[in-house]
Amino acid sequence: LISGAFADRMRFGSMLLFMAVWHLVVYCPITHSMWMTDGFLFKAGILDFAGGNVVHIAAGCSGLMSSLVVGQRAGFGAENFQPHNILVSVLGASLLWVGWLGFNGGSAGADLKLGSVAVLNTQVAAA
Repeated sequence: LISGAFADRMRFGSMLLFMAVWHLVVYCPITHSMWMTDGFLFKAGILDFAGGNVVHIAAGCSGLMSSLVVGQRAGFGAENFQPHNILVSVLGASLLWVGWLGFNGGSAGADLKLGSVAVLNTQVAAA
């Protein structure tokens, strides 16, 4: 998730170093505080359905901050950034949609009612 924020903004080696440091400094503490019974977010009663807080909020905020710090993409404003293959774009969006529904609905386990609500909320929230 976070790597898309700095695509064409960093060299590959710099990206790997950033991701390793980010994993240890940002992701691990948030994961521990959310999913471990002694974590302050867990004790506060915050629910993390399907990893949304840990993965998506942490990566989204970090991606925004890293893109602001690193600056514009190489060639922004001078090159054409149009999608080159609409079929590949539609395929990627379809796979993402199926993954969202499967992951969020499957996170409920055997609870069919909770899984159905999760799938409905996922679909409605994306609309």
